[in-house]
Amino acid sequence: MSLTPSTMLALGTRAPDFVLNDTEGNAVSRDSLRGAPGLLVIFLCNHCPYVVHIREPLAAFANEYAQRGLAIVGINSNDVANYPADAPDRMAEERKNVGYTFPYLFDESQEVAKDYQAACTPDFFLFDADQKLVYRGQFDDSRPNNGKPVSGADLRRATDTLFAGQTLTGEQRPSVGCNIKWKPGNEPSYFG
Repeated sequence: MSLTPSTMLALGTRAPDFVLNDTEGNAVSRDSLRGAPGLLVIFLCNHCPYVVHIREPLAAFANEYAQRGLAIVGINSNDVANYPADAPDRMAEERKNVGYTFPYLFDESQEVAKDYQAACTPDFFLFDADQKLVYRGQFDDSRPNNGKPVSGADLRRATDTLFAGQTLTGEQRPSVGCNIKWKPGNEPSYFG
């Protein structure tokens, strides 16, 4: 199982725009999420073992922080022709079975993933009230088979700091996981 790290998009970057359909066919846009104290964009999918490893704690984190006002979306950008487990109908099943309360969006063109310079699943991007990037990186230090408990410590610290109106300091460690499954010939240039 090869690991792909986050690209670590530059802090202060404005959240790229998007309009994508959720698992119920409703259009969700970046601008429809304005007015929240923060916006969390998560690139994820159904089949990646790194996402599977954190999915229940991630669902609990998202529910807890959404109640505190955080706007959250999950985006699946995988090539569903070659990875049918990530198809929209399966995304709807995953959302229900795992308990994701946030919109789970499908990026069929993969352009949104490119705009965010997303590289892996899971990949986390936390923006402030002005939709400027304040955190990108890992959920926590836990990985499949490393024995560390899934706590969401890194993302919790970043979100709590944002909510406290403080500037996040300290190292931001890249998320790691499976690479986004790009359609043949659609690999982004930021991978060199």
